[in-house]
Amino acid sequence: MTIKIFAMALLALALTACDSNTENGNNNNANKPAATSPAPATPMPAASPATTPAASSASPAHLKAGDKVKVSFNGSSSDATVVSVDDKAGKATVKIQGQKEDKTVALSAVSKQ
Repeated sequence: MTIKIFAMALLALALTACDSNTENGNNNNANKPAATSPAPATPMPAASPATTPAASSASPAHLKAGDKVKVSFNGSSSDATVVSVDDKAGKATVKIQGQKEDKTVALSAVSKQ
């Protein structure tokens, strides 16, 4: 008897999952307009090196060694001096005022003063 109840419950669950008129599946055809042909797919242009995020974030700043900048580091903004810039990696090494060691930070965390 228990096996029959379990089998009926399993069958009901399977039929509910396969039902095409469920509201969760949004398959109510009565409320849909007539089908239209899909728009042709347009190919996406290949990204050029000038439009890559690393290049675009580095080009407006034009950072170079010796520039005075503001750096967002550990949730605060600090004055710093650029030691070196790696455009390819999108990072800059800066000397934060009042600290002994240089820090390497993302170019997005550096802004010119």
